[in-house]
Amino acid sequence: MSEPDTGPFVVFANFLSDLAVDLDEGPVLAQWAQQAPRKAWLLRPGDVLVTPVPLSGGFRRYVSALTGVSSEQAPVVDVPSFGAVPLAQAVRRAGLLDEVRAHAARPGTALLPTAQDASALAFARDLGLTVHPYGSIEEAAAALPTVMLLNTKAGFRRAAEQVGMRLPEGRVCRRPEVAEAVRRLHERYERVVVKPDRSAGGHGLRFLSREDMRHAPLALDAVGGPQGTWVVEECLPVAESVSIQMENTPSGTRALFSGAMRTERGSFTGYVSPLPPSCAHVAAELEEWGMGLGRHLADRGYLGPFGLDALIDTDGVAYAGESNVRRTATTTPHTMVTRLAAVSGVAVPAWAVSKKRTRRPLGFEAAADRLRGHGLAFDPGRGEGVVLYADAPPDGRSWRYAVVAAQADAVREWERALAKALEFEEFEDR
Repeated sequence: MSEPDTGPFVVFANFLSDLAVDLDEGPVLAQWAQQAPRKAWLLRPGDVLVTPVPLSGGFRRYVSALTGVSSEQAPVVDVPSFGAVPLAQAVRRAGLLDEVRAHAARPGTALLPTAQDASALAFARDLGLTVHPYGSIEEAAAALPTVMLLNTKAGFRRAAEQVGMRLPEGRVCRRPEVAEAVRRLHERYERVVVKPDRSAGGHGLRFLSREDMRHAPLALDAVGGPQGTWVVEECLPVAESVSIQMENTPSGTRALFSGAMRTERGSFTGYVSPLPPSCAHVAAELEEWGMGLGRHLADRGYLGPFGLDALIDTDGVAYAGESNVRRTATTTPHTMVTRLAAVSGVAVPAWAVSKKRTRRPLGFEAAADRLRGHGLAFDPGRGEGVVLYADAPPDGRSWRYAVVAAQADAVREWERALAKALEFEEFEDR
């Protein structure tokens, strides 16, 4: 499993964090936090989940049925919203600190945060816990500057150059200098991409052609403030977007899994693993880069998971894109898939996660009933099927799902059948 198998843990779903974007980006963070229920897949007897988004009763029963962990064995603490504040602050405002402390009283309990940020470390201190997998809070705190830096675009470019990764040509600059950096790169490239230094999920990215700049002045999102850092890069002719997920442990760096990302205008919409044949040729180079980045992080005290994203151009050449030094959108689903597949003896299954809109709203139990009715629900005996891994979406239509299959070719077959069963608005069959 990619997530730790010791504990017990306070699974801390702190999506409301300043690690990837500024807390000023409240609406974006609130949207990301809607995925917090998926952390229920990590729970084992004795763990507790602290979440900014409540789990529906149907979803909790669904997870328990597949993992064998009842709600009595692993309680959930729902934290009410107080706006764009870190989850730890919301726990305190809601008067829930003592409740969490009571659940965390077992010897050896550690905090397992989604984002290793300053607020999470302070929360662990309040509870008298360590932060997994560090031996002490002091060790985790010593790694914090590196964690913050390597979750920025500029910090990653510097580290990637030191490690020897191939990068798109680009410039790091302040907001007032972005227009000039765009102009200079347009002298060599028809299209450029402009990225906020602190951004995730494609938030704030702009793709600009020479023609775009002739017809309208450059307009950037407010993210980062008037003097914020931005990265301007050549816009590669992209054939595939890929990533490798790694982990630093006290015994060294290891690769966990790799795959191809599904994206829309730079925004993550899904993932398929293992790497499909069209981009499998970059696997060794991806792992080499990931191991180099892991050593770079380890030298600065970082332990835990991290991801490295890359682009493959139309000539089949890979270029490093960014690092995510945190638990990413694929870390928990991968743990879930590995955990569920282990029951059936499927050691390394193929899997995919994605988000699609249904034509009509559905409740969680209605969606789960459709899977069962069409013979698509994950079958622990076979180790294959569809899992609704993130609870019902607020609109009842934007469903996140995972497909698990013994063979990569079967994943798309399952997805085609799912598209019909849940009546997706559209489904790209590729």
